[in-house]
Amino acid sequence: MIDGGTIALLGFLALFLLLFIRTPVGIAMLLVGTVGIFSIRSKAALPTLAGEIFNEASNYTLIIIPLFVLMANLVGTAGMSRDLYDAAHKWLGHFKGGLASATVVGCAGFSALSGSSIAAALTMGRVSLPEMKKFRYDDGLATGAIAAGGTLGILIPPSAGFVIYATLTEVSVGQLFMAGILPGLLLTVLFITAIWIVVTRNQNLAPLSSSPASLAKKLSSLRRASWIIGIITLTTGGIYAGIFSAVEAAGIGVFFAFVIAALRRTLTRKSMLEIITRTLESCGTIFLILFGAFVFKTFLGFTMVAYNMSNWVAAQGFTSMQVVLAFLVIFIVLGMVMDGFAILVLTVPLVQPIIEPLGVDMVWFGVLMVIVLEMGLISPPVGINVFVVKGIAPDVPLNTIFRGIWPFWFAMLASVVLIIMFPQIALILPQSMF
Repeated sequence: MIDGGTIALLGFLALFLLLFIRTPVGIAMLLVGTVGIFSIRSKAALPTLAGEIFNEASNYTLIIIPLFVLMANLVGTAGMSRDLYDAAHKWLGHFKGGLASATVVGCAGFSALSGSSIAAALTMGRVSLPEMKKFRYDDGLATGAIAAGGTLGILIPPSAGFVIYATLTEVSVGQLFMAGILPGLLLTVLFITAIWIVVTRNQNLAPLSSSPASLAKKLSSLRRASWIIGIITLTTGGIYAGIFSAVEAAGIGVFFAFVIAALRRTLTRKSMLEIITRTLESCGTIFLILFGAFVFKTFLGFTMVAYNMSNWVAAQGFTSMQVVLAFLVIFIVLGMVMDGFAILVLTVPLVQPIIEPLGVDMVWFGVLMVIVLEMGLISPPVGINVFVVKGIAPDVPLNTIFRGIWPFWFAMLASVVLIIMFPQIALILPQSMF
């Protein structure tokens, strides 16, 4: 009889093979997980498949995902994302590399509503790229800033990555959202710093700057962006103060986004159909991945591989920090060849039983893991965000975009080092929540 470890290894090999031939992640995990459970305990395969899908489809917490996706689509349709970029442009555009910095700030703000890196890169890229081309920005710097800024979508709350991580680990979604705020702001500052360093070393990368806006124009741009800033403050502040839960915050955010879009008269029958269609498409993809993840997670539980790995690590006497660093390095390498969500759902069921007994804070580790997954979003050769930016900048070669992302990649690495050295960057807000 084949032992559990061998079955788990065969399962992973089959999964990687399916992913290599472009099988959707959710379908691949559903298939491998179900077949794997059947090979160990045949009568449990179909009940597990049906039970896990039903449990996740009826999971109250996961309402957050469609609500925040809907809110982001409403905000984009209402033109609030352009208002946010215009405000950042007015305040930062006249500095060295100011338009690239404004793009990063715009991405950070939009990320606080979308929870999606792809949505942030796509939305802000369409707004900011023409402006940077107008001022003759280097293609690598312009597209790199968009691709990197978009990655903030899975770190700054509401984050789909945090929701999935919370579902897999049973950690509080609200605490994870709060834990992502300061690291998200830190990473935004590091991105802007990277832009300043790059442009200072080579001014030809950003040869022109926009004229300084008057104080009246700056304040006017802030007033136009106050709608989106207000929604962000209300939802995030409400969670932190304990006024409402993360799910309730999502519902309140959608309500106000809908009201604002209606007041701006951007809600037509055609636009509503597009909003609903985009929301359903995005949520369908995410939920399919979740269904597959939990079936695959149950399969790993049957093999006992996570338990055996945990015992092996304990027997070696490794410290918690050594184990955490080893996993982060593995995630960085995997990020170069796999999608971030795939890494998340595949590795968390294996990693949690190993690091939790070592006393590792799962909220802190979740922040580190998400930042490392961000690095994967812009790492060659896969780099999902790079291909998203390529879609809106078809005239820019892929190698130029990849060349432009390296300063931002090292900025992400610097943020990981800082959060490891000073864990309170991630933990101070969740620990002080009401």
